[in-house]
Amino acid sequence: MARVIQINHVTLVVNDLDQARAFYETELGLEPLPAFQLDFPAQFYRVNEQQQLHITEWADRTSFRAHVCLQVDDFTDLFQRMKARQAIDTAPWGRVRRLPDGAMQMFVRDPSGNLLEISARPDTAIDERIFSDELVEPVAGVYVSERADSRGERGEDATLYHGPV
Repeated sequence: MARVIQINHVTLVVNDLDQARAFYETELGLEPLPAFQLDFPAQFYRVNEQQQLHITEWADRTSFRAHVCLQVDDFTDLFQRMKARQAIDTAPWGRVRRLPDGAMQMFVRDPSGNLLEISARPDTAIDERIFSDELVEPVAGVYVSERADSRGERGEDATLYHGPV
C-alpha cells in the first residue's frame, strides 16, 4: 500500500498576490522560486530543500481555524514584528503560548486573512519578557476549547517535533 512520506507543498489562496509576496518575502524571509507557466497569479517559495509554499490569487473565502504551521528560527523577533503589524490572531486558537514540550506557538494572519501557525523548536532561545505581554499566556499549556470531546490519540509526551534535532 502506498503511504505519505512527506508534505511536498501547501498552497494558500490570497486576494492580492503583490501584497502577499511582500509579506512572505519580507516578514517570513521565504525565497521565491519560479512557478510553472500558469495562466493565473501564483508564486512558489522554498521552505527548505524538500518543501515549498505556494500562494495563488483567487476570490475565495479564508478559513477561520484551518492553518499551515511554519517553523521559525527566531520566534521572539517574529512575535515582535507580527505584534507591530497587528497580525497576531488569538480568536481561533488562543493566545501565544509555550506548549508543554517547550515549543512556542502563535497564530498570525497574512494580508489575505490566511491563518499561519508560527512555531519554534523547544530548544529555541526565547526572550522571557514576551511572557508579560497581554497576547501571551504566562504559563505553558495547550488551547482549551471547552468542547469536552477528546477523540484521537493523546499523550503526555506529545510534541510538534519528531525525528532528529
